[in-house]
Amino acid sequence: MIMKTINYFLFIGAVSMAIACGPGTNDSGENATNRTEVKENQQETIQSETKMADKSANAVLSAANGSEVSGMATFTQTAEGKVKLVLSVNNLTPGTHAVHLHENGDCSAADASSAGGHWNPTEDAHGKRGENDFHAGDIDNLTVGEDGIGSLVMVVDGWSIGDGQDSDILNKAVIIHADADDFTSQPSGAAGSRVACGVIQEKV
Repeated sequence: MIMKTINYFLFIGAVSMAIACGPGTNDSGENATNRTEVKENQQETIQSETKMADKSANAVLSAANGSEVSGMATFTQTAEGKVKLVLSVNNLTPGTHAVHLHENGDCSAADASSAGGHWNPTEDAHGKRGENDFHAGDIDNLTVGEDGIGSLVMVVDGWSIGDGQDSDILNKAVIIHADADDFTSQPSGAAGSRVACGVIQEKV
């Protein structure tokens, strides 16, 4: 009787182990594969976002129209796909000055006319960024102190760096104007002459 009882429990144990080691093993394998695929996709996403965020460009600003302006504009693509602009200038007359991106990366003319008109691939009316119509190259005004130094920081949605799309800012020109942008007058906000120009080039 005792032997029968022992054999019975051994049989039950063997069946239980067979069930546990059967289909469950395949499920574990499938789950492991799925986990690996998810992890690889996450790594690819992180690498893609990191690569995008690493993109940057700058424009060295030189004087135009007899001014003595100098400065630098740096552009950095964020992980969210926006572009951060940091602009700093020296030797600019105190007050408010318009800043725009122009369509041609060419500052060879003494008056910077070689940079062409505003960068405006969508052919919209000129205006203030984020309010009604505006050019792709429209930027906020720059405020300059009595010491001739000014700076501007913006995070812009709708720009990109080096992707070859209509939003790509590479090989455009940064132009600083003598006057403020009224964000109303067409086609350039009554911003006056061009006093500084720099070509946007990708950092390597």
